[in-house]
Amino acid sequence: MFDLINKVILQRFNNTSNMKKEVLNYLFITIGSIFLAFGVVGFLSPNDIATGGTAGLAIIFHSLFNLSIGTLFAMINIPLLAVSIKYLGKYFALKTSIAIILMGGCIDILSKGFELNALSNDPILATLYGGVLVGAGLGFIFKGGGSAGGGTIIASIITSKSTLKTGTVMLILDAIVVAAAGFVFNSVELALWSMISIYTATKLIDLILTGRPNENIVHISSSKCLSNLGKLIKDTIGVSGTIVKGNDLSSTENKDIIFVVVPKNKLNILKQIVKTHDKEAKMIVMEASELLGSKYSKE
Repeated sequence: MFDLINKVILQRFNNTSNMKKEVLNYLFITIGSIFLAFGVVGFLSPNDIATGGTAGLAIIFHSLFNLSIGTLFAMINIPLLAVSIKYLGKYFALKTSIAIILMGGCIDILSKGFELNALSNDPILATLYGGVLVGAGLGFIFKGGGSAGGGTIIASIITSKSTLKTGTVMLILDAIVVAAAGFVFNSVELALWSMISIYTATKLIDLILTGRPNENIVHISSSKCLSNLGKLIKDTIGVSGTIVKGNDLSSTENKDIIFVVVPKNKLNILKQIVKTHDKEAKMIVMEASELLGSKYSKE
């Protein structure tokens, strides 16, 4: 077993560049584990509010068996991890194992070692702050190339054996956790708080993984020639785009389209430019959830 771990690690740390990247990945996993532990111990568990996946199950089992949440978290995940290495890959399984150990350890250190009490007994604050911390923690763990185990492992196994999508399986698993929380804690209200916690955590995961670009995607359609408009946009706002030649649905009228990515603080300027060029022009403005490419790359 240890020979396998050493072999996997050496393959990843075979040059300086990989070493720096992997050190950063493990730093992300460590930071994420601390955040998640604070969310669970400081907000969710003391208020009987569950989060998604095996962390939520650990909170539920903690109330039933009075075992430490960190121990329960490891007990749930490690057997799943052992039977699923072929579905995840050896290196991903190694990172997930480290993440599980760190999360379980951080939870027990905060709850048993530091005896951290509830940071808030208000269900609204506990749900929101707990969800934010858990979501931030999972986001950093995913950014480091690991996972929180449980739901990810089960989803990987099920999707490999069926036509279900990973997102669908994860949603079903979270729904089961929420239903179990309502049953065990004998409160529909706590189950509803758990749903809000899961939703908040999901939003934070997305924010950390994709960031929040400060740009809008804009499509501009006009029956007038857009070459001059494109040049005016470039000269005034300083952004480049693409002109797509096209027709209306009846193919009786030319309707070209400009596709451009514009900073949010320059969107009103763009609107005025388009309105001056063609009062009948149509604009579709969408928020960019993620932007990739040399201009937007942060690596």
